[in-house]
Amino acid sequence: MSVRKFLLPVSSSASAEAALHAGLMLAKMWNAHLQVLHIRADSRDIVPIAGEGLSGAMIEEMMSATERESGSRALSLRELFYAVTEEQVVAVGDALPGRNEPSASFTTLTGREDQLIAHQARLSDLTIVPHPQAGEDVAAADALHAVMFDSGRPVLLAPVVPPESIGKRVVIAWNGTAFAASALASAMPFVRQAEAVCILHSPDYFRPGPSAAEVAEYILHHGVAAEVREFFPRNRVVGAGLMAAAADFGADLMALGAYSTASRLRQLILGGVTRYVLENATLPVLMNR
Repeated sequence: MSVRKFLLPVSSSASAEAALHAGLMLAKMWNAHLQVLHIRADSRDIVPIAGEGLSGAMIEEMMSATERESGSRALSLRELFYAVTEEQVVAVGDALPGRNEPSASFTTLTGREDQLIAHQARLSDLTIVPHPQAGEDVAAADALHAVMFDSGRPVLLAPVVPPESIGKRVVIAWNGTAFAASALASAMPFVRQAEAVCILHSPDYFRPGPSAAEVAEYILHHGVAAEVREFFPRNRVVGAGLMAAAADFGADLMALGAYSTASRLRQLILGGVTRYVLENATLPVLMNR
């Protein structure tokens, strides 16, 4: 199991910079390719939104303004991409067969952002998403949900500031569910090369399924000895206890099973932890469902 291609959808410079640093760090770690993707809005999509009551000239002006703004944003992101890749000394260009060095490319597509990101993510080993709170970027939150719920692939939530390392000390948030198992499977390439691995579990977080000790035994089959630690809620908040335990371990990567939108009850049970982590995480979080 190796990681060879990362996808990074970007929508604004405010949220993209830290995620770009994280993506290039991972590309260097795996000698992989990072595809940075920017989706430009299709100006024709504003016509149905504008609705009736506007003249043709007004709609035309709105479309022109959308085109100008979209072009300016794309140019700013492309300039940021070239600046950071030059700083990180990563080759720019398409991935080549047999290439054993990190590389990166910048792609611009036009259309529905959530749909195109999900489609591109389906053929990526891992999609890196900027933190929604970095620059308060709503589009970053949309990208996160598009990958999580419509790609069938794992997603890595980048921290708000560029991380110093990723995957040296890995924590696995384990609650026995199929979502946690999916996140564990996605994290195994990182687990196998980590300096230390810890499985975090809690009676307040656990659901029927394999125990944390059984997870440690499974990981041992892959040649990695993992520590098992129990954590408890802080001020009755399970997510706060989980994040505190990860910080105590000195983690620079967390694997977390995401909640499902299919069940309101399941969201009430698991969604609170997921939401807390998404809103408060200062380390990269690898999620799957």
